[in-house]
Amino acid sequence: MSKRNIYWLIFIIALLGLALWSILPVNTKLLGPNGLTLGLDLKGGSQLLYEANLSQKDPSVSDAEAMAAVTEKIQRRVNEFGVTEPTVQKLGTNQIVIQLPGVENITRAIELIGETGLLEFREQRFDENGDPVINETTGEPVFGNESATAIGKDGQEKELTGKYLKHAYRDVDPYEGPIVAFEWDSEGAYLFEQITRRNLDKQLAIFVDNKMISAPVVQSVISDRGRIEGRFTLEEAADLANKLNSGALDVPLTLIDQRDVDASLGADSIRKSMIAAGIGLVLLLLFMLAYYRLLGLVACFSLGIYGVVLLAIFSVFPITLTLPGIAALILSLGMAVDANVLIFERMKEELRSRRTLGAAVEAGFNRAWPAIRDSNITTFIACIILFWLGGTFGAFMVRGFALTLFVGVALSMFTAIVVTRTFLRLIVGGRLVTNLAAYGVRV
Repeated sequence: MSKRNIYWLIFIIALLGLALWSILPVNTKLLGPNGLTLGLDLKGGSQLLYEANLSQKDPSVSDAEAMAAVTEKIQRRVNEFGVTEPTVQKLGTNQIVIQLPGVENITRAIELIGETGLLEFREQRFDENGDPVINETTGEPVFGNESATAIGKDGQEKELTGKYLKHAYRDVDPYEGPIVAFEWDSEGAYLFEQITRRNLDKQLAIFVDNKMISAPVVQSVISDRGRIEGRFTLEEAADLANKLNSGALDVPLTLIDQRDVDASLGADSIRKSMIAAGIGLVLLLLFMLAYYRLLGLVACFSLGIYGVVLLAIFSVFPITLTLPGIAALILSLGMAVDANVLIFERMKEELRSRRTLGAAVEAGFNRAWPAIRDSNITTFIACIILFWLGGTFGAFMVRGFALTLFVGVALSMFTAIVVTRTFLRLIVGGRLVTNLAAYGVRV
């Protein structure tokens, strides 16, 4: 037994051990709350489709730049919302599709995602006599329609908006309850100090998306920090802080489509897919054992390692498993032994030509490799094209199929060329089995 085979065997055992460690016990590692990442079609949830009004973007910014900025800010909001593995993808030129697996409170998600999140401070209006202007209908003070302005450090007049926020966070006041506290950056603090100074003992209204949240009386000059009180619930305060931290959206969004997926459909799909996979796997193993005998047994061991490592990959890495992805997994099971079939048939031809077992093993792998390589490369190319098209047209299930098939085929190449080859070299090198009939060869 050569040192190279021993090294490969140690590597395979270590890899199998790590894979088993990452997925066992199955009920907590794979089926638990932090197990396999399931897509919208399996876990249930909602899909939202928004359309951006690019006519209201900054003229100095291109359409692509505006959409990229909006997509990034929505991604930040969704991440803070606590959704597991959300998908935020630009669709076409002015649409954004958002998938939220497992989301139950879809109304809250819509409010959080679609609202602009523009923070403004508006000053109280006074008449020529210096008296506050009062709305005759409501009896409430009247505030200006524009954001309060001040002179920036560069000498230019600037509006004080949420773009100068350093950080916003939910807090709890013992008297007011949940509030949103915030801190300004240096420029925001410079502007806020001027605005609070000139509004001492006056009301300064706080608006978010043109909606007045509160209008506290400025009791002292404030610079680097402040707070928003609005009789919030804990959830509302957290959502407002999230919106402010993500920044105001560069263009307004309109919700044009909403789809809900029932989680029970996903559970039924998983159950039926597992039944199909089990039947296919049993038939595959029986065929390999009956036709290839010892070689088939080696292929079955390799296939077992393939399955364990593949599950470990999906458990450890953030790969979302969709229903088409399960179909790709089942398909990759058959393709996992496809390379073995090519190798074994070539080995049988070499054995029939009276070559030794060792020479037949090496020749079988070497001469079958070009066909295995080229066939899998074409599969990789198809997967890449499907993945790209799925992202371009918003067909995320197609992307799930392509990614899963790509990973499965790549791993099948490894198990066929490395794992199966190592096992056969150990069997032949150790002279464990020398009867050609055990290899399915009749000479």
